[in-house]
Amino acid sequence: MDLIGGGIIGVAFADLEKAFLKVIKTIARFKSTFKRLKATMDAINLIFSDIKKLEEILERPEREIDFFAEELRRGTDLILLCSKIKSWNLYKKYVYSKKLQSFDEVLTRFFQINVQAHQLRSIRQVSKGVSDVSLKLDVVKREILDDVLEKIDSMSVTCSSSASSRKYRGSAYVGEIPELVLGLDVPLEELKVMLLKDNDVLPTVVVLSAPPGCGKTTLANMVCLDSTIKEKFKENIFFVTVSKAVNIQITVETIFKQKGCLDELLQVRSDEDAVNQLGQLLKRIGGGPVKDPILLVLDDVWSPGLEAFVQKFRFKDIPEYKILVTSRFASKLHWEYKLKLLSDEDAKELFCHSAFPSGSEHPKISDETVNKVVKACNGFPLALNVVGLSLRGKTEETWKTTLIKWSKGRSSIFDSNSLLLNNLKTSLDALDEEKGMETLKEGFLDLGSFPEDQRISSPVLLDMWVESYDLDEQGIETYSNLLELSTRNLLNFVPTRKDDSGDLDDRYCNGHFVTQHDMLRELAIHLSSQEAIELRKRLITEIIGKGHPKDWVGMLKQPLTARLVSISTDDTFTSSWPDIKLPEAEVLILNFRSKNYALPQFMEHMNQLKVLIVTNYGFSPAKLENFSVVGDLSSLKRIRLEHVSISSTLNGSLGFQLINLQKLSVTMCQIGDALDNCANMFPHLREFEMEYCRDLVELPVGICDIIHLEKISITRCNELRLLPEEIGKLINLQSLRLNSCTALEELPETIGCLQELRLLDISDCLSLGEMPIQIGDLKGLRTLHMRGCWGMFELPASVEDLENVMVFCDKQTADLWEDYTNVDKILVKEDINLNWLNH
Repeated sequence: MDLIGGGIIGVAFADLEKAFLKVIKTIARFKSTFKRLKATMDAINLIFSDIKKLEEILERPEREIDFFAEELRRGTDLILLCSKIKSWNLYKKYVYSKKLQSFDEVLTRFFQINVQAHQLRSIRQVSKGVSDVSLKLDVVKREILDDVLEKIDSMSVTCSSSASSRKYRGSAYVGEIPELVLGLDVPLEELKVMLLKDNDVLPTVVVLSAPPGCGKTTLANMVCLDSTIKEKFKENIFFVTVSKAVNIQITVETIFKQKGCLDELLQVRSDEDAVNQLGQLLKRIGGGPVKDPILLVLDDVWSPGLEAFVQKFRFKDIPEYKILVTSRFASKLHWEYKLKLLSDEDAKELFCHSAFPSGSEHPKISDETVNKVVKACNGFPLALNVVGLSLRGKTEETWKTTLIKWSKGRSSIFDSNSLLLNNLKTSLDALDEEKGMETLKEGFLDLGSFPEDQRISSPVLLDMWVESYDLDEQGIETYSNLLELSTRNLLNFVPTRKDDSGDLDDRYCNGHFVTQHDMLRELAIHLSSQEAIELRKRLITEIIGKGHPKDWVGMLKQPLTARLVSISTDDTFTSSWPDIKLPEAEVLILNFRSKNYALPQFMEHMNQLKVLIVTNYGFSPAKLENFSVVGDLSSLKRIRLEHVSISSTLNGSLGFQLINLQKLSVTMCQIGDALDNCANMFPHLREFEMEYCRDLVELPVGICDIIHLEKISITRCNELRLLPEEIGKLINLQSLRLNSCTALEELPETIGCLQELRLLDISDCLSLGEMPIQIGDLKGLRTLHMRGCWGMFELPASVEDLENVMVFCDKQTADLWEDYTNVDKILVKEDINLNWLNH
């Protein structure tokens, strides 16, 4: 023991530690390597302490002692040499960094193998000289051996470079910081501001939110190790990893342990008891006369009950008590700091650090190829690291082959990167374990049906999910699902405008859209493609160029069971479709970019089709052809057409009737006279929507013959000037929206015949000069939107006949109602959200 603890090795180790402490204060050129070496030395000190408890002096071969002592002396000289290397000498930095790593491995190996073997041999010798063998062995095993071996085993974790490893620093178990950290300098400073300010200035709880693998835990570690934070909170920084298995009692026990007062924790009988004891401890620390500041870091709290869990750890009467939470969930109640993905510059640097280790030989890869791979990772730190490692040392041909496979859908970025897949997949796995979340997971997987880097309109998802999952048509459940997925950082929910109108259609899906990170979209596609092609619930495929994907060969062999089918094509697609059999498909999504586009002929046999979504992502409206294939689809209930010319399309399809079509939506389309015969084509239509249709001057008279219509929404059609007098025939109409039709000059007098009309929206109809006299005949009207009707200077006297009406208006239009007490005027404070322009 003298040889190890205080003799030859002890002296050599003491010299090494002195040199290390002297140099580490002044040198920053080997930061990460020195951190690992310091961890090894800390672990060695702990083992020295336990060895002293275990046994008296035992014989060891002098050759082994001398060898290790010599290694310690060599390490001392090496550390002192490192302090003399100039910061600009990259070659020497690399050489000596490798030498330090080698020395660290010598220390680790000696204490993992040699010392462990030494201890086992020592135990045998001790047991030999003890009369009561069973008692002595029990004492040694229980009180000493397990503790020693646990420290030796944990040393391999402590000495590793894994960012998830933990070691004791002050009062917090803080993890290792990766060798290269990018994009976290600004978030670190912003978080420090939140944590250093008093609670009456900034909130007590800050939730650091981002998808998994974005660096939340690394940033939290950096916060705890920051000198300014440590100066304020000193020994009262507590770092607890919560993870999936949320356990309040274990969390409380961990805090007591980190404070060094575990013996003060009485027997815990319940969660409430544990929280009460923690409150007493923290109030004793931070609520007394001294008022020591306290920082509690709850890492990886990704339970859906985030708010309820965090609330347990909030205590009053502690003036300088802060809680930092990291979670893949967004917060609804607490201050949220959303961690952004890496910039292009930082993403490339992180990737190159992973793919091209400094000082090593590697194949020459062109900058163009590197940029393409980096772009495919979309600033996702975990993806950049994992993909970089997978391509390290590979030829450029291998890199290019990988890119080709990704672009053509023949393979996924997740196929060879199980770490990345498993990390992102955990958020979805949690949905499987939560009751009632099946629809939420299915909805996430549906998002892979849309092209990357494109906004997805929430009404589109509403149409899909109403028919696929039997959600309510008003959009309450769809809206709720989108918010929940956004809370879990599985998509970005982007409202283009919010106001306090209280109108259900405004509050839910109208006017909003979602975006999704490309890595999450790729995850949805990957998970949807795990089964054999004939058994998949979702068939998501992309056609680039004139050929067809290879998996289409499998599609042609037998009928497919897909419920949702999404086919995306580029601008070179020739509309040459194979004969695919999709007898069970309920939703068909067609995404394209060409100037001319023909609907696939195989649609005529899709007898279960309920929803058809056709979207042109090109620059100009595309001519849509072969629309007649939908003529015999009796199950079709909803059609959405975007950025297409439908004049010749519908006029050329007069021979069919979609007798069960309930909703027709057209956006940014060229209309012409296509809707003149719509009463014959869609006799049971209940909802009709038009948006941004610039050639619409007058609402087609044919629409007024669809007597089953309940909702008409014509918004942002800036050329619309007139509504036909025949609109009075729509006796079942309940909602009429004419929002932002800036050229609309008047409403027809026959509007008074719409006795079922409950909502009228004429907001931002700037040219509307007056209300029709018959407005007072609308006995069923309950909601009137008329913000921005600045061309209107008076109201007809008949408005006195309106009853139980809420008028949503701005200050100017409110003045028009000043003399009328029969309505409730509500001034709307609009919040025009321009953040959507960045998506």
